[in-house]
Amino acid sequence: MIGASMETPVLRTPRLVLRPLAPSDAPVVQRRFPRWEIVQHLVRVPWPYPADGAETFLAGATEEIRTGFKAHWALIPRDGPDELIGIISLWPERPPERDQRGFWLDPEFQGQGLMSEAADRVTDHALRTLGWPGLWLTNSLDNRPSARVKERQGARLVDTEPASYVRGPGTRQIWRLDAEDWLAKRPRAPRD
Repeated sequence: MIGASMETPVLRTPRLVLRPLAPSDAPVVQRRFPRWEIVQHLVRVPWPYPADGAETFLAGATEEIRTGFKAHWALIPRDGPDELIGIISLWPERPPERDQRGFWLDPEFQGQGLMSEAADRVTDHALRTLGWPGLWLTNSLDNRPSARVKERQGARLVDTEPASYVRGPGTRQIWRLDAEDWLAKRPRAPRD
């Protein structure tokens, strides 16, 4: 899968529309993203978040979408608000890195199963539609909500390693979710 290119199609879940990120999302990202509850568990995020942080991120993300290097989706609730409440990203395996998906959700919308819903849809897209053999997934050991998403999906914890996060040194959990296991538990494709 190294060098693989991918598209970022519109995907739907019962409560969300996942559409490709766009530069016009910058004001909403700038308002919703730079919160300690979100960024403390992330890597490679400037902190304090600069005034042009969202614009800079979206310039890179939209280029990655355009070139097929990564897929980045805005999470839009079907019942409002009519703006993104989080982001989920997906990319092909690129060894030696064991990580293929990342996400964040505005804390106002956490605890409702929305990220699990989005992660399930994106995972199904990767493993069923794109035919990937599996996904490598990671999270900070201290980020239990992110780990719970992976556990609910049936991913197996396969390793831990030291990592550096915005909040400082920590431990990264590495998970593997195999397509065979995923498809056995979900024999039908989701309906958009």
